[in-house]
Amino acid sequence: MPHRSYFFPKGLSVSQIQRFIPKKWKQSIKPVDIQDDHPSTSCNAQEPAQGVFTSVEASMIDSLLTSFKEFTSRGNILDAFKTFSLIRLHASSTSQDLIHPVSSLLSSCTDVKFLAEGQQLHGLIISLGFEQHPVLVRKLVTFYSTFSLLVDAHVVTENSNILNPLPWNLLISAYVRNGLSQKALSAYKQMVSKGIRPDNFTYPSVLKACGEELDLCCGKEVHKAINAGHTGWSLIVHNALISMYGKCGEVVIARDLFDKTPERDAISWNSMISVYASMGKWNEAFLLFRSMGAEGIELNIIMLNTMAGGYLRTGNYKRALELLYQMRKRGSHLDSVAMLIGLGACSHIGDVKLGKVIHGFAIRSCFSEVDTVKNALITMYSRCKDLRHAYLLFQSMEAKSLITWNSIISGCCHMDRSEEASFLLREMLLSGIEPNYVTIASVLPLCARVANLQHGKEFHCYMTRREHFKDYLLLWNALVDMYARSGKVLEARRVFDMLDEKDKMTYTSMIAGYGMKGEGRAALELFKEMNDSHIEPDHITMIAVLSACSHSGLVTQGQLLFEKMRILYGLTPHVEHFACMADLFGRAGLLYKAKEIIRNMPYRPTPAMWATLIGACRIHRNTEIGEWAAEKLLEMKPENPGYYVLIANMYAAAGCWHKLAKVRTFMRDLGVRKAPGCAWVDVGSGFSPFLVDDTSNARTDEIHPLLEGLTLVMKEAGYISSEEFGSDDETSGEFSEEMELASNNRC
Repeated sequence: MPHRSYFFPKGLSVSQIQRFIPKKWKQSIKPVDIQDDHPSTSCNAQEPAQGVFTSVEASMIDSLLTSFKEFTSRGNILDAFKTFSLIRLHASSTSQDLIHPVSSLLSSCTDVKFLAEGQQLHGLIISLGFEQHPVLVRKLVTFYSTFSLLVDAHVVTENSNILNPLPWNLLISAYVRNGLSQKALSAYKQMVSKGIRPDNFTYPSVLKACGEELDLCCGKEVHKAINAGHTGWSLIVHNALISMYGKCGEVVIARDLFDKTPERDAISWNSMISVYASMGKWNEAFLLFRSMGAEGIELNIIMLNTMAGGYLRTGNYKRALELLYQMRKRGSHLDSVAMLIGLGACSHIGDVKLGKVIHGFAIRSCFSEVDTVKNALITMYSRCKDLRHAYLLFQSMEAKSLITWNSIISGCCHMDRSEEASFLLREMLLSGIEPNYVTIASVLPLCARVANLQHGKEFHCYMTRREHFKDYLLLWNALVDMYARSGKVLEARRVFDMLDEKDKMTYTSMIAGYGMKGEGRAALELFKEMNDSHIEPDHITMIAVLSACSHSGLVTQGQLLFEKMRILYGLTPHVEHFACMADLFGRAGLLYKAKEIIRNMPYRPTPAMWATLIGACRIHRNTEIGEWAAEKLLEMKPENPGYYVLIANMYAAAGCWHKLAKVRTFMRDLGVRKAPGCAWVDVGSGFSPFLVDDTSNARTDEIHPLLEGLTLVMKEAGYISSEEFGSDDETSGEFSEEMELASNNRC
């Protein structure tokens, strides 16, 4: 702050002082005949001079105040301080004329963040004895709060003798704004103990602090004080009560307050919907959101983002995108949060075209350089099978965070690009970034899908050596799932048994593993243990246990579980559950029951279901149902060549050569070709792929004689080879893919 360097030495006459006065100030001063050049003037002549001097002084102060106001309004703080120094020279030390300039300067220091100058003003206020002035106390509290010097703000408030709650309101609000909710509540209690009565501006901040601290007892005490007070009903306070009770988990009380509100504004609706959203009660939130729209309440972008995010979380991706479209249609400016939601929805539904539209909008809105948006774009492109664009975005980022690496690695894993994922993982480690639980949880399922168990075991060791991974159940669930999917049920069970905490995903992965190995009774035992542990099964769990019954021929148990789904667990069967039952009956030879369950289910049968029934008919030599299912499958014109091979095999087994020829013609007309079978062999140093009729391997001459020898050994052991050009693997493989898809869509 400019120091007090503007002064007038003693002995100056009025005429000399007038030389310092600007011309525009002199216009307001009436000319007076002052004969200060005659020293013989009598004492009586000095009285008019004194009056003139006083008049000039008053006029000068008025003019200085006018100039001071101009400087502060323009933000010219330095000139304002200079002018204030002149005002101090011509005003008495106790003059009330100084109150307004000091107050204005404090506000200016607050606006332009002049800490030292504001502190000097505080010292001046104390020296002038104005520290109890209500206006200056309020300005000082605001000033110190702006710089987060809340201890100084508290001292100013505490030392004031003002009974007005405004300084305390400002202090409590500042504490809440800075995340110091406990101190806010202490200040409120101190305020009440001083006999200062809170008002309707005090309670919202205090209630917010109660909600942040989850202090329900204090919140209820404040509620009682509101009811006992004489401040009158306030919508702002009522909204704060709804929010406080919601944050403290008292949803019923919050809803009761909402329903009893005599008038509601947008904040009332937002508060109640936010309560439901924070508790994960999305159905109630969506219902209230629709009611809000029906009453014509204006929707802001925060509420629309909350609802769109809710639809994204609950898997209603199209509805999430519809809300974003409504925002744009209404002219609302989409922020980065809305773009993240839109890109997330595009990732899940695989809509790369719409994702590119959002990308273009992000570029035009300058959000494309925001790291979170870039990471979401990488995820969107990779999930939509456009790794080229994903990798270009990844390469364009100079500073790659762990989230960035996870985005591109998970994209490669999603597309089963194991070599690229391994390369990127090594690059990440070389850059000095350690993988977290998200990285490993992305890679482990890929290890199971591409039969690369060695990498999975390495990650298992990596997790075991790092103590901080033990609390991430998601990670250990992925490990159990990897071993189970790879057929290593014993290893999966060891990991399962060592876990102190288990959830439905842990049990589901283990049950699915037993089912794949045909150990249905072990799967049922585990399902019983899950129920005894009071862990409710979900749709995916029921798919796993029904599939286990199917692979083990446990027809009665499977039927019983299917009936219990709706009655005991409150789960409505999906198409995947009906597919499990069709497979259960088909494997057991109960083909008419399989046919009936497909015909009577409330869903359109999938190609995999028809293929399952056809495969069962071929095994059990039921041409009648098999032909009926084949016609239904051919009507759907599926792209998977395995289905046509399956139908052809069935006709070949039944000796229906003309129908076999018809299927082959159908395949030729549609341009369907069966992909050659592929197998991986672990040779210690890595995995070697082998294709049917592939002669590109350098050691083909050695491999084929060995395979012929193995074939002879298998025949001697009782294995009978099939001359058909397809097998049940076509059916079971497709069925397993559907089950895996359902499992992957759990979240």
